[in-house]
Amino acid sequence: MRSSPGPSLLAPPLLSLLLLVQACSLPWGIRRQPSPRSALGLGAESRQDPALSGDGRLLASLVLRSGRSTVVLQDRRSGQMMPLPLLRGQQPHSSPSLSWNGRYLALLVWRGSRRQVVVNDRATNRLLPMPLRGDRDPQRLSLAPDARHLAVELVEGGQSRVEVFALNELLEPDPIPGQWLQGPRSGSRP
Repeated sequence: MRSSPGPSLLAPPLLSLLLLVQACSLPWGIRRQPSPRSALGLGAESRQDPALSGDGRLLASLVLRSGRSTVVLQDRRSGQMMPLPLLRGQQPHSSPSLSWNGRYLALLVWRGSRRQVVVNDRATNRLLPMPLRGDRDPQRLSLAPDARHLAVELVEGGQSRVEVFALNELLEPDPIPGQWLQGPRSGSRP
């Protein structure tokens, strides 16, 4: 009759498994990275609708200020709040979206009696409105990491649809490391 392996034979594999499980605080080896807390940091105010820049350095989110939804931009490494002076007085804000390194912040602002799509170019300190034809009401948006395209959810006549706008003529690309600026070479496959 065979004897079952004793505790000494099972201990190394079980110990290795236990150490592996302890090392991974979240599934698939993902580790939580707490954001720095500052006077206006993540712990001080309730935040909604988070958007990270493609490189993960900047966090845009919405906070309630004087009863109105306001976008804030924070450097995650230092905890420093980045100023957004061109967006003052155009609340409520909604649906923030950042380009790869955070040069561009696209969002919905309130102008007059309706929401409007705008792109804040933080490098040139310009606010670029995106004119929409007809009675289309923007609901949400998403900026491509390289800032070449902007997808906008629009409601018109009770129907919701998504439209993608090319921004090549309006914005310089926000290059993603390793991405071709001119597009693929001739003869290469996409």
